[in-house]
Amino acid sequence: MRRELYLLALYRVLEATLLAAMVFSPAGALFGEPRDPALAATVAVAYLLMSLVLLLFSRREDYPMLPHLLVGIVCDVGAATLATHAMPSAGPGIAMMLLFNVGAASLLLPLRLGLVAAALASGALVLQFMLVSTSGSLMRDRPLAEVLMFSVSYFAMATLTNLLGLQTRESRTIAQQRGAEAANLAEINELIIRRMRVGVMMVDGAGHIRMSNEAAMVLLGNTASGADGQPRTLPQISPALAMRVAEWRRSGESDDTPLKIGDDGLDILPRFARLLATDDTTLIFLDDTSLVSRRAETLTLAAMGRFSASLAHEIRNPLAAISYATQLLEESRDIGDADRRLLQIVHQQCMRTNGIVESVLGLARRERAQPEHVDLVALVRNFIDDYRETTPEENASVKAAGSLARLPAMVDPRHLHQALTALVNNAVRHGHQPGEPARITLHVGVHDEHPVIEVSDRGPGIPDAVTAQLFRPFFTTSEHGTGLGLYIAHELCRANEATLDYVPVPGGGACFRIVLRGRNAMLATA
Repeated sequence: MRRELYLLALYRVLEATLLAAMVFSPAGALFGEPRDPALAATVAVAYLLMSLVLLLFSRREDYPMLPHLLVGIVCDVGAATLATHAMPSAGPGIAMMLLFNVGAASLLLPLRLGLVAAALASGALVLQFMLVSTSGSLMRDRPLAEVLMFSVSYFAMATLTNLLGLQTRESRTIAQQRGAEAANLAEINELIIRRMRVGVMMVDGAGHIRMSNEAAMVLLGNTASGADGQPRTLPQISPALAMRVAEWRRSGESDDTPLKIGDDGLDILPRFARLLATDDTTLIFLDDTSLVSRRAETLTLAAMGRFSASLAHEIRNPLAAISYATQLLEESRDIGDADRRLLQIVHQQCMRTNGIVESVLGLARRERAQPEHVDLVALVRNFIDDYRETTPEENASVKAAGSLARLPAMVDPRHLHQALTALVNNAVRHGHQPGEPARITLHVGVHDEHPVIEVSDRGPGIPDAVTAQLFRPFFTTSEHGTGLGLYIAHELCRANEATLDYVPVPGGGACFRIVLRGRNAMLATA
């Protein structure tokens, strides 16, 4: 609306300039000699000054529009009336210009005020006609038909332009509302795309990344920009993905084989969609297959938890009977060596099956962590003493290491004890050289200002191809393992806001590091 008000004020300045030119320039003689030159000059100068003042005020946002419009239309009508009286020969032209002023003002005013503006203009013409009629002179300069024609035109123009302005304002309001809704929807869509766990990228035919969300950048290793700060292309970030896109563009068929992308070597399944048939711009969706695997694991473990009680009743009771019967048979003197070996196999498998049931029950019964103020150094020493009482020294040598006298922290001691038991048991089974007992060290220290417990051995180590699956449930490289020990230890650490990671040891051996983070940060060191 401010723009229209400014245009009306600018048009008023143009009218005042034309009126001044008619009065003061030699070309004014074309419109005839003014009846009252002094009045004409006064009106021209006053109208020009007033129009300039209104033009200046029209640029101010804090100046109300309604008084501006009313003052402007009063000035227009007054100047037109006086100018017509001073220059009768220019009367029709001045009345025609006033018609535009009335219409423009009615465009911005309410209908009632627009009709008031038309009434002022018509009243001025009628009043002037009546004055001329009563004076008995110059009646031919303003016929009654002309007065009626302009009066009707003023009212018609005011009505039509007001309706037009009303529709325009309604259309503008609707357009602004829809524009705001579209902007909000665009922001919502952008937020949804940005927060999606599925990576989304838009790549043009030259390989330039036009758009990507946070998940895509994380999956690609946050390498959208090079060392020089310049944007990198898709072939620079992931040549394998760029080749997959090029192959899809050529054949139109997508390969369902996951790709290893990023520094972490995540398995990513890319899917493609073409935006336009005439353009190579491609929309790429990156699905992290590990998320699907974790969801499947969660569903599996949840189902196991629901059936854990049934497993305990249906499996452990007959398993105990089989194990007891096997022990009784082993005490018999009439069994040969071959049969005794078979009984040992049965007993071992019973123990293995019982271990699986115990692990599943332990996972299902896992309670919420209840952190306490504990001394990690003392806790590890007590754990080693308890472990030595239950494990023969010829099978494993467990010792503590570290230079700290004490390391206070916040952690659930029962969960930490269970996690250490799982890690040490794993080291006893796998962390030793053939023919030698396992030598296990528990080191308590500080790493990056966080309390750390490391369980290391001197065994053959863990192959690189296996490390990515160490903490997955039911993954084991031993025919006698359950595949739940490391997973349970990992989940217990996570319940205490801690992390459990595998750390390769140069020269052989394996090391599992528990790092207490968050509220479990150390309280003090001595």
